[in-house]
Amino acid sequence: MAYLLADIFRTQFSLINVLTYHTVRAGGAALTAFFLCVLLGPWIIRRLKQLKIGQYIRQDHVENLHELHKGKAGTPTMGGIMILASMLASLFIWGRFSNRMLWIAVIVVLFMGGVGFVDDYIKLKRKHNAGLSARAKFTGQILTGLLLGIYLVNNPVTVSASFVYPRDVIDWEALEGSLIKSGEDAAPTAAAKIWNMFPEEARSLVRKAQTQGRIDEADRNAVLLGLNSVLRDKTLYEAELWPDAALKAELTDLLQRGLDTLNERETVRMNRLLIEDVFPQAVAASRPSLHTKLGIPGLKEVFIPLGLFYILFVVLVIVSITNAVNLTDGLDGLAAGISIVSILTFAGVAYIVSRADWSRYLFLTYVPEASELFVFGSTLLGAGLGFLWFNGHPAEVFMGDTGSLALGGAIGVMALLTKQELLLPIVAGMFVLEALSVVIQVVSFKATGKRVFRMAPLHHHFELSGWAETKVTMRFWIIALLFALMSLATLKLR
Repeated sequence: MAYLLADIFRTQFSLINVLTYHTVRAGGAALTAFFLCVLLGPWIIRRLKQLKIGQYIRQDHVENLHELHKGKAGTPTMGGIMILASMLASLFIWGRFSNRMLWIAVIVVLFMGGVGFVDDYIKLKRKHNAGLSARAKFTGQILTGLLLGIYLVNNPVTVSASFVYPRDVIDWEALEGSLIKSGEDAAPTAAAKIWNMFPEEARSLVRKAQTQGRIDEADRNAVLLGLNSVLRDKTLYEAELWPDAALKAELTDLLQRGLDTLNERETVRMNRLLIEDVFPQAVAASRPSLHTKLGIPGLKEVFIPLGLFYILFVVLVIVSITNAVNLTDGLDGLAAGISIVSILTFAGVAYIVSRADWSRYLFLTYVPEASELFVFGSTLLGAGLGFLWFNGHPAEVFMGDTGSLALGGAIGVMALLTKQELLLPIVAGMFVLEALSVVIQVVSFKATGKRVFRMAPLHHHFELSGWAETKVTMRFWIIALLFALMSLATLKLR
């Protein structure tokens, strides 16, 4: 709403234009979500108590865990409703819903929150910890991941290389020589057309450098200026100059759609492919289909191509992270605090990859529409902190599966939409350790009949080892923060 009002009235009130900046809206969204959650929290908690929506504590846990947790019996659960309600209200005010990334993220969170809500409701009706069957819960998670994966494969969120940067030029001498030679030829060629579309100032600098026999920084900048000015021009393509254009599937697809229908980003991409075709020895070929490739953290321009298998990978990400967050939700403030750290990290990543200059500098895949994920992440940050206001020890409310599955979905979808999928195990490292402890415990017990931990997930092991609940929570928060810092360090390692 704020963005829409600013867009309508910014000509009359110039100051309101600040509301079109995603950084300003992100701050407003975080504060709004926090205060909404804090203000609505007491009323929601009272309503949950009136409806007798309280946590049921099992008595068949190992050792004395029931003795430690029996005081939690009756504490209202389904508190994830607080997070979802404040998130939606805040985004209604501050979100820009013309951005499809925001829609995708919100839909995934609501889908997973819906699965969690049904699970919580069944548990409460039965007065037992057994809610949805494992098969039914997995079905909901898999279906969400499947729909998301199909959409992302058929509707790329990435933009293949477009503007030409210094590292894209393989051979400066060959490039300049080809450009100048084309200008001297009488016959019309594709290279000559590109050269003639250069600004006169850029052509003069290139000729001067050629005469002097040296290529300096100013000369290179002139070449880049010329090439990048050509990239925006829809009149570059002529069928007779590029007879082999149809041999490239991506280029053919853009041309068949019609030059007049292409937006600026698509025009730039088309012209970049045309330039690569003319100067194959001088300008590096850009990578196609980045939307189905996985970038490896810490390595430059190293990708794992998945093709259609990317759909299955998306399912794996959604199922894994939602279950990991769900398993971690066992102590007051634990899952909420760790989720806040992970979401804040991916919000920062979203801000970086939404900028062409920063993503280029850090060798990250450029995702131009990811700026609104920064607003989305900030909103969940505020909502999470607001929930933590009531969920800190001793908790007045639990998030339940409604909250844990929704937060897991948020973390997973942000990793996928920012194209930093393989960064997820580091960003959400604490969640990975929790889930891994369960896997190790089950495998060990089935294989040897012995347990590695006193109890899984990992937080219960330390609790049964004598750590106070608050100490476990605080130390796990610290570890989560260290994982987040490690993940950000990998960006610079590239």
